[in-house]
Amino acid sequence: MPVIFGFGVGEAAPEVGKPFETSTETSTPTTETSKPTETSKPTETSKPTETSKPTETSAPTETSAPTTETAKPKTPPPEPYRSQTDYVLLDYMRQFEGKTIVDIEFEGAGPATLPTVKMAVTENVGDTFSASAALRDRNALMNTGYFYEVYQTFETIPEGVVITFHVMENAILKDVVFTGNTLYTNEELDEFITMKRGEILNSNTLHDDIAKIQEDYHNEGFILMKVTDMNMDADGVITLKISEGILEGYAVKGNKKTKDKVILREMRQEPGTPFNAKLARRSMQRVYNLGFFEDVNIKMNPGIEPNAVIMEVNVKEKRTGTFGIGAGYSTSDGIIGMVSVSDTNFRGRGDLIQVIYEKSGDETDAHGYNFTYRHPWMDRHETAFRIQLYNRTYSYNDYDTHGDFKEEYMRKYSGGEFTFSRPVSEYSTNYITFRNRKDKYVRHVSSGNAGNREGSAYDDWRRKNFGLTRSIILEHITDTRDNIYMPTEGNKVNIALEIGAFGGDFDFQKISLDHQNYRRAGDHDQVWAIRGMVGYGRGDLTEFNQFRVGGQGSLRGYRDDQFRGNRMILGSIEYRFPLAKKIQGALFTDFGTAWDGGFSPHNFKASVGIGVALNTPMGPLRLDYGRGSQGGRFHFSVGTSF
Repeated sequence: MPVIFGFGVGEAAPEVGKPFETSTETSTPTTETSKPTETSKPTETSKPTETSKPTETSAPTETSAPTTETAKPKTPPPEPYRSQTDYVLLDYMRQFEGKTIVDIEFEGAGPATLPTVKMAVTENVGDTFSASAALRDRNALMNTGYFYEVYQTFETIPEGVVITFHVMENAILKDVVFTGNTLYTNEELDEFITMKRGEILNSNTLHDDIAKIQEDYHNEGFILMKVTDMNMDADGVITLKISEGILEGYAVKGNKKTKDKVILREMRQEPGTPFNAKLARRSMQRVYNLGFFEDVNIKMNPGIEPNAVIMEVNVKEKRTGTFGIGAGYSTSDGIIGMVSVSDTNFRGRGDLIQVIYEKSGDETDAHGYNFTYRHPWMDRHETAFRIQLYNRTYSYNDYDTHGDFKEEYMRKYSGGEFTFSRPVSEYSTNYITFRNRKDKYVRHVSSGNAGNREGSAYDDWRRKNFGLTRSIILEHITDTRDNIYMPTEGNKVNIALEIGAFGGDFDFQKISLDHQNYRRAGDHDQVWAIRGMVGYGRGDLTEFNQFRVGGQGSLRGYRDDQFRGNRMILGSIEYRFPLAKKIQGALFTDFGTAWDGGFSPHNFKASVGIGVALNTPMGPLRLDYGRGSQGGRFHFSVGTSF
């Protein structure tokens, strides 16, 4: 009498009406294994004990069910990792080692899956039975994703052994529905589902589709999103339960002077919404760019609800208030004494206040004051207000169209500027400034090559350059820089239009475009900084209102404001690299000019140079040395070159 042996294992997809169980890390469904069903073979069987029943261990591979049976070479794959249960199976099947495979039969596979079953099996009739090959074929059938249980029975006959593969097909998929999703509609999520309704469920395809959904969420910054549960009802409808991960709230630590609300109003997402890592990073950038802190870090703490977080913002404050008494030397104003009081975080509310008074100690009698106040949040729309009042008498060096020294004279300006701004998007802000400025000629210090400043020519010069300027400045600034003090990536684009009229002495129009680009140049914070700027003006442009090129921030290696005119072009390319912690070196080239009338290549200037920047608690300090066609010059500034 022939003897039949059988052993089974199942795991791939749920039985109809039985839910999936998923891991919160991988969202891979698991099911309990099923014992093989009773077959129509002879009843005498031998099976391993119940405790040796294995569970599925190999990861599913992506396979598709072919519509036609085709012949192809069957090369056994490398031996996979084996569980303890696999070794129990191997021990059991080794009793058939050496026997010839007389026949291979398949039970339970319908027309849609039978071609896949036959292609997955590498054993052939006439081969010598191998326990490892039999185990590999069983796992291969499970890994097709079409079956929730697979087992083999073995019938010994005088000629050898007959192998029968028993497969239990998954249910027919009727539909896929989603719960818990708020960021995507059901229709949008359904676009990720590649399984076809009305066909046998493939668990591999289901897992891949879920992985694509999670990947899309994560790419958009919603890194807490996961599928927490899957189940399939008796009608073949799969329900995917989605947890998007909620931001429950914020906690602020480390601030002593700064009010909590000053930090919290920079947060880019509301509590109770799905947590977004991109918005958290942007929030950290905005807090750092306030300029009140040496360091800003965020930490995610578990929330009260499952899969929820509380975002903890940790800051290290720096000194924002200063009082200074000092002296300096200027080539135009001589020895200058200065008293300044400022606070960029006045009363911890984020307001800026600054008062500066200066006076020279020589015959030029340069003196003046400057008062600035800025309130950054007037309303919930982030409307900001800034007022600047000034009154200053100083020595001014003027140059001709070739950049040669022409004359030095004392001039006085007084008045004020009022600016309102409001963001129109996360990175773009509109500004409107009202300027009322009075320029007054005081006296000449040196005529240089200006010639005789007397008579009608002198009167005409004074009339064209001194008087009351009333203008409106409209600006649109888009700033995507990651760090406004020492940027490593992003852009800043400033489009400005100034219109002079409104009862002033001068009617004019000026428009300018300033584009700054920053990109990483490798590892260790190496940066390419590139700038291009153009300007055009017409009308009654005074010397003060003309475009100016030269000195720090424009054309290094030349005197401050050495070139001026109604038209302007400027470019800079700078390679920045770290020298030490908070110290940055730079190699640069600047080129451009300002001119009236037609452009002459002869007036185009260029320079090369080196620089060093130090990031201090008071802000960046910058020292550059540029060399142009007229020699070299040092330039010092507070802040970056651009």
